Amino acid sequence: MNKREKFLAYGQQSIDDDDIAAVVEALKSPFLTTGPKIAEFEETIATYVGAKYAVAFSNGTAALHAACFAAGIGDGDEVITSPITFAASANCVRYVGGDVVFADINTETYNIDVLEIEQKITPRTKAIIPVDFTGQPADMDSIMELAKRYNLVVIEDGAHSLGAEYKGRKVGTLAHMTMFSFHPVKPVTTAEGGVIVTDDWHYFEQLKLFRSHGIEQTAYAEEQGAWYYEMTSLGFNYRMTDIQAALGISQMKKLDYYIEKRRKLAKLYNELLRNVDGITIPYQLENTNSGWHLYSIQLDEQNIRKTRKQVFEAMRESNIGVHVHYLPIYWHPYYQGLGYKKGLCPLAETWYKGALTLPLHPSMTEQDINDVVSLLLHQIN
Repeated sequence: MNKREKFLAYGQQSIDDDDIAAVVEALKSPFLTTGPKIAEFEETIATYVGAKYAVAFSNGTAALHAACFAAGIGDGDEVITSPITFAASANCVRYVGGDVVFADINTETYNIDVLEIEQKITPRTKAIIPVDFTGQPADMDSIMELAKRYNLVVIEDGAHSLGAEYKGRKVGTLAHMTMFSFHPVKPVTTAEGGVIVTDDWHYFEQLKLFRSHGIEQTAYAEEQGAWYYEMTSLGFNYRMTDIQAALGISQMKKLDYYIEKRRKLAKLYNELLRNVDGITIPYQLENTNSGWHLYSIQLDEQNIRKTRKQVFEAMRESNIGVHVHYLPIYWHPYYQGLGYKKGLCPLAETWYKGALTLPLHPSMTEQDINDVVSLLLHQIN
């Protein structure tokens, strides 16, 4: 086989008739936004992961922005994160005036290295944003221990890891705050959307305030009238709609099935690629259970007949939607303009040069996996 008949995306949503019916019902209700479906969706997420509180947002980036606000990050504060993630993991720090510090990755898991984090801590460090890259939880016990020692806030970027487990616990109960994303390629979708889960009442209150212009009904409402409200801080309009929440509630009913399907497909990839020269398959930490949002391999150009770029282009020409996740954040022109230099995190940079993401999503079949592997082996051998 030289080319698939139909294009196979690296990731996509799985929408069924129940999802469509849920959205139609929301459209027919009196509330299109800021209605009862929001609270129901938040309760669904909080209950699933075992957290006390959940606050829904218009997207994952907005949720991270809110978490930085709730954590009290401001001008001059430093926040440590991974360079191998989507730009939002760092941008959220810049939104509140903080400075981003990048710590290098662990070469086995591709997640942020705890030893590297500790080396980057200074008197200005306020928080850590570990990223569960590809759906594999970061080494959260070690990160939380480090945070306790240095009195730091931990905001776990779990955009990839809803449904993943760490030492028998669901992601969402491990950090002070955890963000999940509901973009179409994520474990479940609300089209766009995000949430912060937390066990901390203060963070919960600050998150709710931030997503709705910083407006609240203060003690003066009783004196002035039920209509009265005040803007007590500078917030944003980051609210999710009831339409999105209705879709999310329906999708959450299928999350465990979606995760199990991803794990089954990832296992098949592992079996087919484990002993192939020039390919390193993903490594899963002991006592973790990845959500397998992405299946990202490493290509060793010294042991394959083409460059990574040539393999990428040939696979796309064959209707296999491979991708690369991610360019080190500080390589982006915006961060270069702030003074970050290439060479800052050498392990992350080496990893990026060989990274290739293969298609993985619940709509795929075993035959799809076989097609991907067959075409990949044809390109590298």
